[in-house]
Amino acid sequence: MTSSELLTYCMGKPGAEQSVENQRGANQVKVGDAMFAMVCEIDGREAISLKTSPELAEQLRATHPDIVPGDHLNKAHWNTVFLDGSLPDSQFYYLIDGSYQLVVSGLPEAVRQEIGR
Repeated sequence: MTSSELLTYCMGKPGAEQSVENQRGANQVKVGDAMFAMVCEIDGREAISLKTSPELAEQLRATHPDIVPGDHLNKAHWNTVFLDGSLPDSQFYYLIDGSYQLVVSGLPEAVRQEIGR
């Protein structure tokens, strides 16, 4: 899995918009002005940070060594997943889909209707 493949997948989500966070050069992907993914480099390793429930965040970290608390994000809700590990591609898609759905569900109804969700 590459960072460009992940960005392409994220940008295929309804209402997704990409911006660059200038301080770290990370690619943020938002829906309705709320971030659901951030593709970045941490200590020379490509990674993606994704939002989850606190329970799932802990479970994933305990199960997968390539999933760690979100770097510079709320560690209860955000996981950083390293791309060079052993996580199957399907798991990346599952986590991106979950992050997107979690963020969309928290958006105001008018915004959800605007993006067709």
